[in-house]
Amino acid sequence: MSVLSSPAFAPILMLVLSNVFMTFAWYGHLRFSSSPLWIAVMASWSIAFFEYWLAVPANRIGHAVYSAAQLKTMQEVVTLIVFAGFSVLYLKEPLGWNHALGFALIAGGAAMIFHKF
Repeated sequence: MSVLSSPAFAPILMLVLSNVFMTFAWYGHLRFSSSPLWIAVMASWSIAFFEYWLAVPANRIGHAVYSAAQLKTMQEVVTLIVFAGFSVLYLKEPLGWNHALGFALIAGGAAMIFHKF
């Protein structure tokens, strides 16, 4: 079995890809604010369809190795990382020190989910 298809790694890769789709679905339309809202909603929903084809299998595969809480925590951290890149590269909105600190605190909290006490 290759690393890419392992139940420990495949869900992480699939969650990253699903979050790219979902970030575009939720925030991509912000660059097109002159478009009617119904078009933004329909376009976003269409993009989210593909996100589900990655997120649902990622959680199903990953649950063989991770708890549901760990999978959700991974998804949230991945979401922050993907969104940070999207915000800077696509929306051209800078992130400041307060964003970095907030993300670091969230990542620290997320690490607690994987720590065995």
